[in-house]
Amino acid sequence: MRSETSTSAALHTAGMDSYRTPDTRIIHPSILYFGTPVVLITTRNPDGSTNITPMSSAWALADRVVIGLTGGGQGLANLQRERECVLNLAAEDQQEAVERLAPTTGCDPVPAWKRAVGYRHEADKFAVAGLHTAPSSTVNAPRIAECPLQLEARLLLAVQRPLDAWRDGAGGYVMAELEVLHVHAHDDVVVPGTQHIDPRRYQPLFYLFRHYVGRGHALGKTFKAEV
Repeated sequence: MRSETSTSAALHTAGMDSYRTPDTRIIHPSILYFGTPVVLITTRNPDGSTNITPMSSAWALADRVVIGLTGGGQGLANLQRERECVLNLAAEDQQEAVERLAPTTGCDPVPAWKRAVGYRHEADKFAVAGLHTAPSSTVNAPRIAECPLQLEARLLLAVQRPLDAWRDGAGGYVMAELEVLHVHAHDDVVVPGTQHIDPRRYQPLFYLFRHYVGRGHALGKTFKAEV
């Protein structure tokens, strides 16, 4: 005869969540680009021309954007010298232009570690990518006209960090905090009559484990969304 205690335990077990956790394993990926927007950073070179730096290590909070850049690059040198830049957020349909920029550098001569993985020097990156300039309001570097969002920014803080796992000669990386001064947006991604970006029409390009991906289908919005 089943005891009162065992009957109570059986009823309790029957009501428990029976979810089975997926199998997992510990891995050691070569990179951790788990999905961030592609940003084309425009900075002014010492001779007054413009450099474009493709990157995908950025996050934003309030009017600040924090970016991470490999040490030794022309874009980083320009940013630290000029203390300003434009963050141009690429769209899905600009993937080919971004990839044309990917193996190029403004450094001449090309750093050894970059040369070893296939980089080449290009002085006119706008011509390489087939992009066009637009004047900025408060910084000297121009905006990229084709990008749906263009953020003029000034450098507030740059922290250089070594990285033992980095390529030989790359010089670690720099974390830079930027203050956004102006946001330029294409009319067709702004909700009419507001200051808001329309997430239904803004189609950013993302970099996911060295693959380009789009936004995909909308999944809903947070309770803090204003539109």
